Amino acid sequence: MSLEINLNYLFFDKALLERALTRRAYADEQKQRYGTLCKDQEAFCTLGDAVLKTVLADLLIDSGCKTRAEITQKKQILECQKMLGEVACAVKVNSYIQFGKGEIKQNADQNPSVLAETLEALIAAIYFDGGYEAAKRVVSRLFERLI
Repeated sequence: MSLEINLNYLFFDKALLERALTRRAYADEQKQRYGTLCKDQEAFCTLGDAVLKTVLADLLIDSGCKTRAEITQKKQILECQKMLGEVACAVKVNSYIQFGKGEIKQNADQNPSVLAETLEALIAAIYFDGGYEAAKRVVSRLFERLI
């Protein structure tokens, strides 16, 4: 999958990648249509947010931030919805998200909150697949020009 190339991370477990890219509306439609459970990204978004916060704090300390206030201020800028949406767009995440029909009509692939959530879900999937160091490498590459 070329998203893996864009992220510079190859998943061992492709199901984690698929789940990270699956919106709840799409999963619900699959369940209604086929009667099968389709896992969505919601839980991954929560974990991905926590991993992202940890990695960004780690990277900011490595880059020379010395105080809690400095780390907090810079981290808030980096993890805001708009910035996460831009980072997601840079690796073309929106081309791979599985949307529900209503989300497609609403152009959800351009919505910064949807892109931010999906990026967080991808970070969680990488964390599950390869551990903290793998997540740190990917986040570091995604945010290197911003830190």
